[in-house]
Amino acid sequence: MSTLNLSKTERIDVRASSSVKQLLQEAARSCHKNVSEFLLDAGVIAANQALADRRHFVLNDDQWQAFQQALDRPVQAKPRLKKLLSEPGVLG
Repeated sequence: MSTLNLSKTERIDVRASSSVKQLLQEAARSCHKNVSEFLLDAGVIAANQALADRRHFVLNDDQWQAFQQALDRPVQAKPRLKKLLSEPGVLG
């Protein structure tokens, strides 16, 4: 997805180490883009991927039926899970 045809009215500032900046510049050059275009395109793709599972998921008919059956199943006790969640974790 190219961001070149979108009207750009907002600014986003990013701080990075020298080595990260060099890496981004090299990657942008390899894609024939400037760093801003490279970061914006990569950021939009990453944002869409991060939000995709929260917005929309697609199932074929068989998967939908299996999903419905799983939702309709009676609740079952899970003693090992209960024990795990009742004990202190490794982080405290």
